[in-house]
Amino acid sequence: MLLGNDIWQDFFDDFKRSVWRLELHPVYTMPQEEEKLERFRSGERLPDGYWSPWMSRVKAYIESGRTIGRVHVVRQPLSEYLRFEFEWYYRHHVKAGEDIRILDLTGKPNPGLPDHDFWLFDEARVVKMLYRPDGTQIRRELLESPDIESYKRYRDIALDGAVPFMEYWQG
Repeated sequence: MLLGNDIWQDFFDDFKRSVWRLELHPVYTMPQEEEKLERFRSGERLPDGYWSPWMSRVKAYIESGRTIGRVHVVRQPLSEYLRFEFEWYYRHHVKAGEDIRILDLTGKPNPGLPDHDFWLFDEARVVKMLYRPDGTQIRRELLESPDIESYKRYRDIALDGAVPFMEYWQG
């Protein structure tokens, strides 16, 4: 089942215990980020006290006893987009309680991860995230009968070698 923008946020917010994401791409082309990316390119840095609607959502999840996390797989040198994402998003999102980790596979083989991004909801539902090579999102697909054990194994593989974001990013 495809999850369009109109139902994605409600679906996302409906998780009961945990939500976790695997991110594999060095760039995500998001039209709503163009202006922020240009500001980053010009050298602008967000203040340490920056707060966003996403951070408010994360904080509410944490305060309700739920967890949210992700691992982003990277290879050096980091793309401009990853430097932007780390500086403008991740360094702030961890303050709201999101468990963000980085798995640096520079010079290493794939440890057994899939070829696509995904969200794992409550260790029971999987949303496969599909992108074009340029990072443009194609679709979000709620898998009807996913092999949950495989997706939990992918999560565990990624977490096993990942380091906390703030340890990785000293920028």
